[in-house]
Amino acid sequence: MNRFRLAFLFTALAAPSAVCAGETAVHIAPIDDMKAVVASVEPAHQLVARARIGGTVTTLKIKEGDTVAAGAEIALVADQKLFLQMQSLDQRIRAQQAQRDKAQSDFDRAQELLRRGTSTKVMADQAKTALDVAERTLAALQSDRGVIEQQTAEGSVKAPGAGRILTIPVSIGRVVMPGETIATLAEDKYILRLQLPERHARFMRAGDRVEIGERGVNTGAGARKEGRVRIVYPEIQGGRVIADVDVKGLDNYFVGERARVYVTTGKRDTILAPRTAIYRRAGVDFVRLADGAEVVVQTGDAHGDAIEILSGLHDGDVVHTP
Repeated sequence: MNRFRLAFLFTALAAPSAVCAGETAVHIAPIDDMKAVVASVEPAHQLVARARIGGTVTTLKIKEGDTVAAGAEIALVADQKLFLQMQSLDQRIRAQQAQRDKAQSDFDRAQELLRRGTSTKVMADQAKTALDVAERTLAALQSDRGVIEQQTAEGSVKAPGAGRILTIPVSIGRVVMPGETIATLAEDKYILRLQLPERHARFMRAGDRVEIGERGVNTGAGARKEGRVRIVYPEIQGGRVIADVDVKGLDNYFVGERARVYVTTGKRDTILAPRTAIYRRAGVDFVRLADGAEVVVQTGDAHGDAIEILSGLHDGDVVHTP
């Protein structure tokens, strides 16, 4: 009987301790080390509508904040000299048409006289040459008129793409030069632009996940949403790495508005405890161990169904999870 008891006791001591139902062993595990940085809302592309001709701004069909479609007319620039040139060309075209008609009549007369034998082939050729010169001169004048018409049409300033008007640096009645900015537009798609310290450059990669805090002062964990790094620019400016992040739901943000972003800057070891194992009493967080003892813990960030334990627990502790 004593031998049986000793053998049973030896077997119980040698067997590993099992965790009962409703209890969880906590261990040190590596997690992403998230750092909070400030990003600004920027358009993916900023477009510029420019004047193609010089002249006076006669019409503005937009104001700051308007949404325009690609190709929509947003302003009109007029140059009075073009209208004067158009009138001058019209008169020259009429005069040339009259000369062309006279050359046509002379050619027809020379052909008739040549048929009757009362004229020479040289005179008929001269009349044909004069008619060709008159027709080509008329075609050249009509082409010049087409150039003026095109310049007049280019006075219509169109939106280079769909987006929202940011700035309009001109006003009605102002004289502008060719290439001068009429309006700047932000594309409908916005991104977050990060400027990270140089020491974080080696951790940033295109496609990495980031977390974005809620708009405004409330940046709690429950209010965060997810984004993806779109591109990391290969140039460091002023000791900072610039990266763009794609995030949904930025349409109603202001361009230049700041947002809090949490980025991964490596790995760190920590203890994660189930959320259900932590309870609060009198403003203090507690965890009940498997032996019934209560331990005061200091909690950190939440990671899904687990919460980071900054102090109070050790690797291998078994906590009660009701």
